[in-house]
Amino acid sequence: MALDFQNTQIAFASKRSNDLRQSALLFRLMASPKLVALSQQLTRFAFWLHLPVNGLIKSTVFKQFCGGESVTSSIPAARVLWQQGIGAILDYSVEGQESETAFEASANTIMETIQLAAVEEGVPLSVFKMTGLASADLLCKISSQEALNAKETQQWQAVKERVNRITQLAEDLDVPLMVDAEESWIQDAIDQLVHEAMKAHNQNKVIIMNTIQCYRMGRVEYLKQALEQATQDGIHYGVKLVRGAYMEKERERAKSMGYPSPIQPDKAGSDKEFNDCTQVMLDAIGTAMEPGKAALVIASHNESSNAMGVQSLEDRGWKPGQAPVWFAQLYGMSDHLSFNLAAAHHPVVKYLPFGPVKKVMPYLFRRAEENTSIKGQTGRELQLIQQELRRRSIDKS
Repeated sequence: MALDFQNTQIAFASKRSNDLRQSALLFRLMASPKLVALSQQLTRFAFWLHLPVNGLIKSTVFKQFCGGESVTSSIPAARVLWQQGIGAILDYSVEGQESETAFEASANTIMETIQLAAVEEGVPLSVFKMTGLASADLLCKISSQEALNAKETQQWQAVKERVNRITQLAEDLDVPLMVDAEESWIQDAIDQLVHEAMKAHNQNKVIIMNTIQCYRMGRVEYLKQALEQATQDGIHYGVKLVRGAYMEKERERAKSMGYPSPIQPDKAGSDKEFNDCTQVMLDAIGTAMEPGKAALVIASHNESSNAMGVQSLEDRGWKPGQAPVWFAQLYGMSDHLSFNLAAAHHPVVKYLPFGPVKKVMPYLFRRAEENTSIKGQTGRELQLIQQELRRRSIDKS
């Protein structure tokens, strides 16, 4: 089947017209940075006053971008996706935890998602964020190679034990597990933990996968070094490639602290880094006749990057669905990519965030900000929705 990202009939087959109209309204609102900023302020103020706003949030932005408030309540959304041949990655989108009790609760929830993935056909992968298991301050100290005091040493050991429990469960249940990338100043600690997990669990196949944010400078060289290290360690290497989610935060911190920004100077730089990293990983994956010891998740909302990935696999002799490569997008966004890729028999997954409404607000705020800052993203989503609504209207006439 020819790949056509413009086919809105396939892209929105599972959506009712009323749902599409509601999504269109939401994307119109998100097109305004002023409205996004104001809505964030009002939401924080409403939570501070303990106003009953959960229902409003759940019926609008939460409904668009999240699957539910728990693992169990997210299963229906995952099954709807699977009916269209799209897998779901249940993402416990609670971050920035501070207490050991909260970290343990997050670990238990993450393990619940792995257990679900082991039995639910439409959940092929799992994922977690390290800031759900460790404080950002502790990760920053480890990344900066600062000495830890006795309490911090104990906390770091507890972090390692949590990660070990989670990654061991993933291996025991044969569920590939991705670790999300976060801010650059805590990423070295995350990379360290992921590398240790890969050495422990990736001896025979890819179980643990790291994430690389390609809006950061020098990621191609970092990836090549990681692949070389994996070869030396005799392990399989897996990675998810993304452009990144903390651009403004990274630049603001670099400016305020007086160090060079780690972020690419423009979108073109990020696109090139992403595409170059993709080709490096596809070289490592090899050809259908001579496969390598690697796996890849191409997590992109960019049409050309997805098309390039499809063509590159074809050039290497892989049939759709044969290579250890997934294409991934966020739930509630870029359905024209996800559903058309799936219709062409490529493995596609949607990140399906879940968690209590109040606790996932940082994630939802980031999605709203992202849609105002990504060039053309909101306009593209809106254009495609309107195109499908017009098509349905014509078909009825």
